[in-house]
Amino acid sequence: MSGTTLTVTLQERVASRREAITVQNCVIAGWTGRDPAAVERHIAELEALGVKRPVSTPVFYRVSASRLTTDKEIEATGARSSGEVEFVLMQTGDRLWVGVGSDHTDREVETYSVTVSKQMCDKPIGDLFWLFDDVVGHWDKLMLRSFIVEGEQRTLYQEGSVTAMLAPQDLIRRFAPGGALPNGTVMLCGTHLALGGVRFTQRFEFELEDPMLGRAIRHGYAIRTLPVLG
Repeated sequence: MSGTTLTVTLQERVASRREAITVQNCVIAGWTGRDPAAVERHIAELEALGVKRPVSTPVFYRVSASRLTTDKEIEATGARSSGEVEFVLMQTGDRLWVGVGSDHTDREVETYSVTVSKQMCDKPIGDLFWLFDDVVGHWDKLMLRSFIVEGEQRTLYQEGSVTAMLAPQDLIRRFAPGGALPNGTVMLCGTHLALGGVRFTQRFEFELEDPMLGRAIRHGYAIRTLPVLG
């Protein structure tokens, strides 16, 4: 099976190592909120952009593993794409790891096909992953944030606890009947509302904070806009 190779740091409490991971499956979990009212608000937020309501919640979209990247710049066609911070689950070596990424999405294409819009853009992720077993005991303390850079102004764009989304074990059970992700699978797991509404920017930054262990995973990327010629 074809896939893509990402070089990441796998961090446990007592040690860390740099490793090349082959990813064969990339899954984008959408509409993953624990609070049905919050899910409805996010659906309404995207409906305002012309995006159709999902047929069910949650939904597991599949995209090419080659869309995953740890690069600090991506290219996107036109100026109608934007990022959103999500916690990321990765199964490798029969162990589950957690990181952070951005489900960068073409919002214009999203208005007529969410599945196609997901495939249109690269999915930037941080190159550091924590062992899930090290955070599961205080999972609900973890925080997600994103920032947009407009001109020289860095603005908070999203912020909230991972409790807004379904717990990892619940998401995995809904996606994989056996209760475990297949090795070589990466799953992006849902996001928060954008403060002030969805906007387009030339730079997007995001983080996953673990206040209990005093650490964070951070990443950012620039968006190079390619012309639309027809």
